[in-house]
Amino acid sequence: MDGAARREGILVLMRHGQSEDNARDLFSGLRDPALTPRGIEEARAAGRALRERGLHFDRAFTSRLRRAQDTLALLLGELGQPTLTVETDAALNERDYGALAGLNKTEARARFGVEQVRSWRKSYKAVPPGGESLAMAAARVWPFFEGRIVPRLTEGASVLVVAHGNSLRSLLVHLDRIAPEAIEEVNIGTAEFLLYGRAPDGRWVRNAEPPGPA
Repeated sequence: MDGAARREGILVLMRHGQSEDNARDLFSGLRDPALTPRGIEEARAAGRALRERGLHFDRAFTSRLRRAQDTLALLLGELGQPTLTVETDAALNERDYGALAGLNKTEARARFGVEQVRSWRKSYKAVPPGGESLAMAAARVWPFFEGRIVPRLTEGASVLVVAHGNSLRSLLVHLDRIAPEAIEEVNIGTAEFLLYGRAPDGRWVRNAEPPGPA
């Protein structure tokens, strides 16, 4: 295939399935809870949904936290790609919630106030005590994406990234060109996946269709 006809690969971003902390409404951050039975089924269902779309991946990336790694393994099993090359990196870890990690969100609101907790959870720049803001998470996620993932896509590979709600939200600020103040309204559900392609002008386009036969 010559350069003019070559298509870049498809990018799929996905949040892990429900974890034990999600089920208990706890701040997780860098804690390492396992998936719940529901989370396991969510991961498998996502794999089946991707298979039904005809997707096949050349490379996968995930964080160093087991809820993301286990989700990816279950998904790849449903896709029939259990031996796919997977790169794990702390750059894709969930944001560090610092002193909030392990707290129930209702208890945190009672202790710190509803608006303060909302700001720590959703805003771009607010820093929870001893933790990371979304902007700080973006400062590690985006360079990793540009340095490790974009080159694979440019080569024509189809890439799957399984990570976390906030590490993915920080990435969407760049991919979807979302204003920092607007990211507060963006939420990614457990085992939800987002499909992207790249437009000729270099913009990332969400809900791109899988490539057809060469």
